[in-house]
Amino acid sequence: MTCCHGKATIWNLSILLLPWFLGVAIVASAQQSAGTPKGPEDVPGPVEPTANPGRPTVSTPATLTPVAYLQFESGFLGAWHSPEFSSQSSLNEVVKFSLSRRIELLAGAGPFAHSRAGNQAANGTGDVSLGVQGVVHQGEGAQPTIALSYFRRVYGGGTPDLDIGSSRNSMLLLASADVRGFHYDTNYLFNEVIDGATHRAQFGQTLSVSHSLGNKFGISGEIWHFTQPFLHSNAVGNLWALNYNARKNLVLDGGFNRGLTSTSTRWEVFAGFTYVLPYTDLQVTSARNGAYSR
Repeated sequence: MTCCHGKATIWNLSILLLPWFLGVAIVASAQQSAGTPKGPEDVPGPVEPTANPGRPTVSTPATLTPVAYLQFESGFLGAWHSPEFSSQSSLNEVVKFSLSRRIELLAGAGPFAHSRAGNQAANGTGDVSLGVQGVVHQGEGAQPTIALSYFRRVYGGGTPDLDIGSSRNSMLLLASADVRGFHYDTNYLFNEVIDGATHRAQFGQTLSVSHSLGNKFGISGEIWHFTQPFLHSNAVGNLWALNYNARKNLVLDGGFNRGLTSTSTRWEVFAGFTYVLPYTDLQVTSARNGAYSR
């Protein structure tokens, strides 16, 4: 029964994610066809896009990822002493694809989680959510970029939630800017959370500030807050992270989060990377060969 249930879960996830990835593939194909080179001299050279990480902070940047490139944000999270578990180890993945300078598609998933509550241990998968983000004001420098984002949970995993819970619908107001060598991202979240037949509104605020340390290193500090409507309490945390810009399209990160209230997850540690799929030399060679054959 366990094997069959696992196969059914994977099949359900595939069905749910298929339309989203088909849409991305169709748009990418259309953009590539529209820009098909007329001859060898029109074939562009390899371009290395610049990653725009949304991890590991709770805050999401208002700015979008490079247009027509897939960005992957992958990581590991270890957490201890949360309202629903004593410890949890999980993997998380976010895929982003910008259709234009103002529209971005997003998919987030928790492929695996191992949780322990008392003497009981369990393995499972987390939620799967699809979303879209749109820039309503394109800022520059100290003038903030303002964006709106919407997420919808399309698959509910069976693993215990962290202190902020799991929302079915989520609306975000996002702002990002650079001020005197510092970069900040701030989010205001409006979520719908569900417990059985009961629906509640959840509100959250985040503020992340980052600064370059030189030699490709950077540091981020964040304070965040979410209401906990079913616990009649609040989750508050303080996050610190280091990042290393290995390449323009590859950023490594690691850090920790400390919960500041009795109903917050007490400790979280994390590590991961952000990677933008580049326009490779192989693609350039193929395009040139195609141009010569015509």
